[in-house]
Amino acid sequence: MPVIQKFLDRGQITALERADHSDPFAVLGPHEYKKGKKQGIVVRALHPNAEALKIWLENGTSYREMTRISEGGVFEILLEGMDEAPDYYYEVVLYDGNTYTTADPYSFGPTLTEFDMQLWGEGNHRRAYEWMGSHLMKIGDVSGTRFIVAAPGAKRASVVGSFNEWDGRRHPMRKYHEQGLWEIFIPGLVEGDIYKYEISVEGQDLPLLKADPYGFYSELRPRNASIIKDIDTYEWKDEEWMAARTKGFDEPMSIYEVHLGSWKKKELDPTGFFSYRELAEDLIPYVREMGYTHIELLPIAEHPYDPSWGYQITGYFAPTSRFGPPEDLMFFIDKCHEAGIGVIVDWVPAHFAKDDHGLRRFDGTALYEHEDPRQGEHRDWGTLIFNFGRTEVQNFLMSNAIFWCDKFHIDGLRVDAVASMLYLDYSREEGEWVPNKFGGRENIEAIDFLKRFNVVINEEFEGVVTMAEESTSWPMVSRPTYVGGLGFDYKWNMGWMNDTLKYVAIDPIFRKYHHNQLTFSMIYAFTENFLLPLSHDEVVHMKRSLISKMPGDDWQKFANLRLLYTYMYCHPGKKLLFMGSELAQWGEWDSEKSIDWGLLKYDQHKGIQTLIKDLNRVYRGQKALHQVDFDWGGFQWVDFTDADNGILAFIRRSKKEHDAVVCIFNFTPQVHYDYVIGVPRPGTYRIVFNSDSEYYGGSNFGNAELVAEKGEFHNQPANVRINIPPLAGVIIKST
Repeated sequence: MPVIQKFLDRGQITALERADHSDPFAVLGPHEYKKGKKQGIVVRALHPNAEALKIWLENGTSYREMTRISEGGVFEILLEGMDEAPDYYYEVVLYDGNTYTTADPYSFGPTLTEFDMQLWGEGNHRRAYEWMGSHLMKIGDVSGTRFIVAAPGAKRASVVGSFNEWDGRRHPMRKYHEQGLWEIFIPGLVEGDIYKYEISVEGQDLPLLKADPYGFYSELRPRNASIIKDIDTYEWKDEEWMAARTKGFDEPMSIYEVHLGSWKKKELDPTGFFSYRELAEDLIPYVREMGYTHIELLPIAEHPYDPSWGYQITGYFAPTSRFGPPEDLMFFIDKCHEAGIGVIVDWVPAHFAKDDHGLRRFDGTALYEHEDPRQGEHRDWGTLIFNFGRTEVQNFLMSNAIFWCDKFHIDGLRVDAVASMLYLDYSREEGEWVPNKFGGRENIEAIDFLKRFNVVINEEFEGVVTMAEESTSWPMVSRPTYVGGLGFDYKWNMGWMNDTLKYVAIDPIFRKYHHNQLTFSMIYAFTENFLLPLSHDEVVHMKRSLISKMPGDDWQKFANLRLLYTYMYCHPGKKLLFMGSELAQWGEWDSEKSIDWGLLKYDQHKGIQTLIKDLNRVYRGQKALHQVDFDWGGFQWVDFTDADNGILAFIRRSKKEHDAVVCIFNFTPQVHYDYVIGVPRPGTYRIVFNSDSEYYGGSNFGNAELVAEKGEFHNQPANVRINIPPLAGVIIKST
């Protein structure tokens, strides 16, 4: 405890009153006092709303009146003859006559460990959320909440809330100057109390009011304050799932992509949202019945603007309160695991929202972003780009990725907008971007971060997958870092998606001139561990829904859609389909409305839903369709040359030869009788799947039975004559 030689001078008193003191812990609370023969412990407090202040000693059996030494509410008392600070608390007498008691926040010493501060300073802290932000704790016999925030550029940081009338003078924090961290333990604050940080900036009259970057829970927009929350009370029941999960390279992976706010809406509820627990009762059984292996959630971190779909985040560590508290999201994920469904979450480290209560110029400086807008702003999206070279950002994002896997048992992170992280000139014209230190366009710091992120997730969590939404030809996105890759487990195959959707939108009469759009994907299909996405991005912003993209009359539209889905499930790569697409929804996705469940009263739409259900069943049941997805051993062309007839045929293989299936597609409305297809062996074949089945709304054209004869054809040792339905996909297998 430092020795105070004299009482406060006017300058320090004024600084306290203005919440402008550079080191409030140096003067508030207990301090040794020595002046001549007079010595003891001087105790000071700042209570602007108090008429009087009493200090209670000797376990509350004795009190003394403190002296007001300023109009602004600075109180002081000298406890003469004491060698060390006693245990004490205050009784605060308000002007209206009410009173309350409180321990002194300035009587508690620093709580940060040297180890945490070292890791923080290096940018290597993987679990900063365990001590950053607000945490309920007990120091001695005193319960309260400790707050820690990073704001190296701040002149002063205070915790404010209803507990102190949002008065930044009341609880200014202690600063760790080398690390740029601020800390305070406030006695008496409990779970559910709301708060923000008030940050004073040099040269700026009004302080900033910021939500906690590491807060675990948030008020719903538009108030956006952080809420003290203990997230360690939920009792998980998914031990078996967690122990058994794998990355699934040779397992089926069929993902149902969901925006929780619009999967279903409550007509009579003004908020219109189903809660996490209600979704667990409704969404999980649906996904299981449909045969999907995973749910992918559009970002569920807190965001103020609903139409951003969660991609413009302000609270990276706070599950959005739109659907309930954090423990309810844990319940939802636990129930997914109980049902055998993995949970993947969209994670957004590329950019963040500009909202004033968020990360933007958090301490008056570009703490999380870049100072130069040529580096720090996404003009397309109206967001800011993380400065991956800062240790604060590295600690923040790495800890956040681990947080979701650790505290919420997430099974995968789909990293959004990876291309925008890799390239400094992403969506920028000449002169609008700053080259790297070598003069190139690569974002070296972001690349290093992505590599380290993938390494750390692999080290920390068995079976958690990482996926990159990467739309360029950047090499080795899904290859290990030790061979020069980025280290992701999977990459979204945006090339396949774009080429295929362009092709199926063409009138079948002209498709023969674009046949290469179907076959081109196989040139690069095994350069990455690909996932085939038909995601939310393909059914918004005037792109039309999938059924609306299809040419022809209604019959042809539905047949084309059935064909598209069958082709996707047969093509090498894991699968993803956005909600509503399984209903053949006519309208584009609208995040303010429910998907169109009413369409299921019509046979054609019900047929598409049944088709997806059966495709998932066949995909999961036939090892050849999923076991060898990422090398040529799982794929062999049969015929890719018959562009005039729109015919495509290939073999999918598993690790066992007898599992092979032959996939045949007719991209024209013409029926083909006795079409000869090469097959791996002679004998009887059964039809495993036919998208033209009457169960799906098709014409039910096809063969009752198939017998393959010896005789080389299409470089196969046998051949079969098959009636190929119009605009359909057929899967056959040797019996």
